Amino acid sequence: MQPHPPHGLSRRHALQAGAIGLLGLGTNHLSALRALGGDAALRSPSGAPPPAGLPAAKARSVVYIFLSGGLAQHESFDMKPDAPLEFRGEFAPISTSADGIQVCEHLPKLARLAHKYALVRSLTHPSNDHSGAHHIMLTGRSELPAGFDRTKPKETDWPGMVALAGSILPPLHNLPPALVLPDKLQHREGRFLQGQFAGQLGKAHDPWFLEMSPYHSAHYGAYPEYLFHHEKGALQDERLVFQAPHLSLPQGLTNQRLLDRLSLRSSLEQQSRRLAESIEDTAFDRYREAAVSLLTDQSVRQAFDLGQTPPATLARYGDNSFGWSLLMARQLLESGVRLIQVNLGNNESWDTHQAAFPNLKNFLLPPMDRAVSAFLEDLDASGLLSDTLVVMGSEFGRTPKISTLPGAKFPGRDHWGAAQTVLLAGAGVSGGTVIGATDKKGAYPVSAPQKPENLAATIYQALGIPRTMEWHDPLQRPHMLYQGEPIQGLI
Repeated sequence: MQPHPPHGLSRRHALQAGAIGLLGLGTNHLSALRALGGDAALRSPSGAPPPAGLPAAKARSVVYIFLSGGLAQHESFDMKPDAPLEFRGEFAPISTSADGIQVCEHLPKLARLAHKYALVRSLTHPSNDHSGAHHIMLTGRSELPAGFDRTKPKETDWPGMVALAGSILPPLHNLPPALVLPDKLQHREGRFLQGQFAGQLGKAHDPWFLEMSPYHSAHYGAYPEYLFHHEKGALQDERLVFQAPHLSLPQGLTNQRLLDRLSLRSSLEQQSRRLAESIEDTAFDRYREAAVSLLTDQSVRQAFDLGQTPPATLARYGDNSFGWSLLMARQLLESGVRLIQVNLGNNESWDTHQAAFPNLKNFLLPPMDRAVSAFLEDLDASGLLSDTLVVMGSEFGRTPKISTLPGAKFPGRDHWGAAQTVLLAGAGVSGGTVIGATDKKGAYPVSAPQKPENLAATIYQALGIPRTMEWHDPLQRPHMLYQGEPIQGLI
């Protein structure tokens, strides 16, 4: 008599789970290949599971470029050249390809593409704390949940947008529909930042993290070309590596031998029994179900491989972690991933409290300008930009007034949730557009204020997710996915 799979675990799932162990799958940086349980689910208001085909506006893809630390609006896209020196800063504005729009002189490549993107200069929320602001901008909810802990993520946090979208959207080619790269966002103290996990949705819905760029020390910037420390300037660290996930078959195991192994029912079910002992009644990990297909699909493996990238393309994007990350995002878009969060910089790289002007000029703005402009140009040339919404923002902006920290040699700006600029392009966005404005000091919105809820709704709308969609927490309490209206005037 054949053993029965555990409750909630189909025989097909059990066979595939056993296959993973039998193959000796090297997960390398795919730490998301793990067995997790969870009770939460996403449902329509009727209580039915989300439909396979979402009956909303045209479904598109989204790339959310996140600049952890807080991009200074004054030193990027909302310059105040007529303000007093202690507000306007050291950088000069330059004209762009869009009439009437100026950006920072250290963004020359993006200046030439201003007719392709819109700037929302009036995004605002109430938090000046990194932990709270990350949670707000990654979940799209301005109000922090009850019991929020600024020292660590908790299961009572709101779900991140990537986790929510990944639980709703159907996968293609067994790739996850939503993921984060090149690593989890982490504080220099070692703790992970809030808002990037599934929270109340349940750990089973944590997003895929393609950890291709594991951070071994508290460093900043686009290594190896732009590695720096806020106080010390340029750095070198040979321990820092960038690797695509290892999806190759074990040595000596051909595709045919793989299929042969998958037919070894007795061996697989023996491992399934051991699996059943460990997972009890928890839900089966959806990542393991896809792992065999990831191994056998050549096109999928190529999506994770930057080794064949022409040198000229690498030079355009930047042969550094910023360029590599957006190159990977482009390939994953072409392979069918629907929502990709790309973290350009970790350990709050953009947190320019001190030495703001040399660090932005020498280490942060140049690789961002190069990589993002190349990404937009390539999406446009390939036709993908019309079906891809590109969003770039931070957890907050910077204070309108420049200051110098005690003991610091050079000035910078502090945290400022009241105003930041967000860049949006593609998916029908009208290029050369500015939505909202801040006051003469760049401190507060004076027209068309936008909340993170509006930005999240814009992202969900671009993905084709209906406004009626709900998600349920482990207690089966319903929560509306949309917490605001999409940003008006973008299209």
